[in-house]
Amino acid sequence: MSIKSQLSMLVKLANIDNDFADDEKEMILMVGKANGVSEDEIYGLLENPEPLPPLNTMTDDDKFEYLFNVVQLMKIDKEVFLSEVKYCEEVAVKLGFKKAVIAELSAKVYSDPTIVANRESLKKAVLKYQN
Repeated sequence: MSIKSQLSMLVKLANIDNDFADDEKEMILMVGKANGVSEDEIYGLLENPEPLPPLNTMTDDDKFEYLFNVVQLMKIDKEVFLSEVKYCEEVAVKLGFKKAVIAELSAKVYSDPTIVANRESLKKAVLKYQN
């Protein structure tokens, strides 16, 4: 999955509670810039997110990275809404995971992006939830 598609999915999550917080925008900017996307392109995606590609074309690494980023974004504003959790669960199911993967990730992903979990062990734990 392209980084622009991932950013578009994050934008959709950020908008789901009708309160696109500055923290959420900053994280999307940080993820985009870290992956070589220009600030102008990121702002374009904030205004007009790309449609989602076929999710079944993603690798396990892509799926993990997306779920990790989506859970981190859900938690970054320190307010987790049921609508956000349900969106994350729906995405997890579309990616071929059980809904429970979101609870697993949520327990181990921090709202502060500078706090890094052991990604390899976390990836192994997440992949156990594949259908």
